[in-house]
Amino acid sequence: MTNTSSSGQLPPGGASPPPPPPPGAAQVARVADRLVLGIARHWVALFCIALLLYVGIPFLAPLLMQVGLTGPARVIYLIYSPACHQLPDRSYFLFGEQHVYSLEELEAANVLPGSGLMERRRFVGDEALGWKTALCQRDVAIYGTMIAAGMLFALVRRRAPRLSPLVFILFLLPIAVDGVSQLLGLRTSNWWLRSLTGALFGLGVVWLTYPYIQESMDEIRANVEKKYGW
Repeated sequence: MTNTSSSGQLPPGGASPPPPPPPGAAQVARVADRLVLGIARHWVALFCIALLLYVGIPFLAPLLMQVGLTGPARVIYLIYSPACHQLPDRSYFLFGEQHVYSLEELEAANVLPGSGLMERRRFVGDEALGWKTALCQRDVAIYGTMIAAGMLFALVRRRAPRLSPLVFILFLLPIAVDGVSQLLGLRTSNWWLRSLTGALFGLGVVWLTYPYIQESMDEIRANVEKKYGW
């Protein structure tokens, strides 16, 4: 037997009408769209908060070591170890005689367990030298600059000129030369050069990518606002 509508006629095209949405589905969809809209409107702030947490937590490690909570501190070191080499001669130190130490100074203090990279990175500090952060100097500069550049981008947004990928190479080149030449043992870098090259790279990343992200977020925002007339 052929299904018909209540008026005895088939709907246009002869197909059955779609089933009604389950109760509450429209409300769930509306809440989800509001969440998406909120992200589209405030994505820069969310990025900055995420980066602030990422670069801030490594500074908790030396603080926890200083107050005797070595277990939680070493968990932070462990979590960040896949993302950063954590070499003591390329990291900041807190609660010690200096904030930075060269490899020669650490070797003279007789605190490094070995000459290899894997052995050196295990040294987290002591009461005299202080305790190292769980992110190296270059990474702190990269993500710290991305936070500052992100806040600046939030002020200009659509007025910001786009960075050409070719020009981005100029921001990438200093960190590449500094890092690779040091890795090959051709020269020794220092904390301010690592910080400068890292900051240039972080600035270039924001300048290159954020305008494109803003364009995508503007499109999402326009679609959601049009859907509900917001």
